[in-house]
Amino acid sequence: MVNRVWGRLIGSLTALGLMVGAASAVTAPILVVDAESGKVLYSQGATDPWYPASITKLMTAYVALDMVRQGKVSLDTLLTISPAAAAEPPSKMGFKPGTQITLDNALKIIMVKSANDVSWAIGEGLGGSVEGFADMMNETAHRIGMRESRWYNPNGLPEPRQWTSARDMAILARALMRDFPNQQGLFSISAIQYGKAVMANHNGLLGRYPGADGMKTGFICSGGFNVVATATRGGRRIIAVVMGQPSARERDIKAADLFDYGFGQSAGWTAPTLESLPASNVAAPPDMRPYICDKRKPMPVDEGPGALTASGPGANSAATQLLGSITPDASNLAFAALGNANVRGRTLPPRAPLQPIPVWIGSSPTEGAMALAREEQEAQAAKQAAKQAALEAAQRKRAEAKAAKDAAREAAKQAASEKAAKARAAAVTAPKAATKTAGKDKGVPAATSAYTSVEVAPKASAKEASKPAAKPAHKPAAKKPEAKPAAKKADKPTKAKNDES
Repeated sequence: MVNRVWGRLIGSLTALGLMVGAASAVTAPILVVDAESGKVLYSQGATDPWYPASITKLMTAYVALDMVRQGKVSLDTLLTISPAAAAEPPSKMGFKPGTQITLDNALKIIMVKSANDVSWAIGEGLGGSVEGFADMMNETAHRIGMRESRWYNPNGLPEPRQWTSARDMAILARALMRDFPNQQGLFSISAIQYGKAVMANHNGLLGRYPGADGMKTGFICSGGFNVVATATRGGRRIIAVVMGQPSARERDIKAADLFDYGFGQSAGWTAPTLESLPASNVAAPPDMRPYICDKRKPMPVDEGPGALTASGPGANSAATQLLGSITPDASNLAFAALGNANVRGRTLPPRAPLQPIPVWIGSSPTEGAMALAREEQEAQAAKQAAKQAALEAAQRKRAEAKAAKDAAREAAKQAASEKAAKARAAAVTAPKAATKTAGKDKGVPAATSAYTSVEVAPKASAKEASKPAAKPAHKPAAKKPEAKPAAKKADKPTKAKNDES
């Protein structure tokens, strides 16, 4: 039956596209199922293998609740956080190794917070080891009719061998409703409160889509954004499985549109059942990492409403090409919401106020409150100790700096004093050395210069130099009778023969 949603959904059919540069097509798995009858209202790639991410925790919850049903454990059974569990990456609660928690609180935490450390503790506590619990997961999956699933860990963190399919997850959702009717509230908790911290459910449909009442979301780069969701309207319940989406927002909007479509359809006698869906010819899950987790953008997170990898006209171009729409098969109705271009700009209504459910560590709320108080006191003491240590370190640093400065000043003062002393000693030593040296020079007094001055006759002027030298003084010669001068030479003097005697 075509309903009022048909006008909005007529644009395109599916989220089928081609990998850029690859020859094979990648179909994002989509499935809409009538929960009571198991009749398929719409399917696309429903049996193709896909990486489950945190929707794995639905399988973990089924195994745990089945053990409670069999009497092997109880919801009050205490689980211990091991060092291996505490070392698991986020999303996590961050409990310290040795922390104990009841199975009941652990299940609430993994359904809302999707805590990987707590899921690991469930696996170790109930299966003896994670490997032992994975064996239990696989045995249980086979028993309830899941054909494509292969489990290796209880939290859905990346494991290349861990696969599932949209069909298997719909079978698991129906089994959880059928086998544990008294635990349905576990999958619709809007938030949990641990101490003062309130943590909202990652499922962005809860409190935003009328009638949404479960179940679980998941995200890893290789598998994209997945959800197994349920909604009830007029006494009828629908299961929608959406996988491989490029953002939490697109996943939630497409799931909402699938609900609108499903509630407008009736499961006729010709509709296929989950069990009758044909096996896939796809050998292994595609790796969506290059299209979901672009290194040039912030890492996307699965935080329910408002969580985006990007937005705007050019956002997620690679994912848009990968998950583009194709021409619809005449036997199926079209879904415009399954084409990324028709999702852009759309959003769900604001979320209803949260109604947190308290969780605690230890065996009872009282014990949990006491443990939390101790943790807070220890944290406060550690904070105070760190503050005091920082203060002492700062004081020590200032004292060391002052000591170093004083030492440098004292060293400089000492160096100046030594320099002055040397200068004074040099001033006293120099005259003594000079006296000692002078005394060695043939008895010349120390006060006398080592060099004696010699008087030099002043240099004669050019005029004086031209005058004949004065005759040297000599003894007067014996007086002789004067000779009569010659008549011609009377005016020209002549030297006496004895000038040089």
